[in-house]
Amino acid sequence: MDTAFIQEIWRLHRGKIIGLLLGFFMAILFIMFGFFRTLFILICMTVGYLIGKRIDEQEDIIEVLDRLLPPGYHR
Repeated sequence: MDTAFIQEIWRLHRGKIIGLLLGFFMAILFIMFGFFRTLFILICMTVGYLIGKRIDEQEDIIEVLDRLLPPGYHR
């Protein structure tokens, strides 16, 4: 296939393609693990994403923990 054609499809339908792939991924997780295990996996992925985002923004992890946990918890 022509690379320009594929790039044009990606540019015009990026959201639909990503949504389709995410839906397929979720369906596979539900089939393999069930609802609650899949929910746990998604929560862990979200927490990992948020931690990674903070690291990318070069935010101090100890400062983030101070806001989330009771004072002196991580010492």
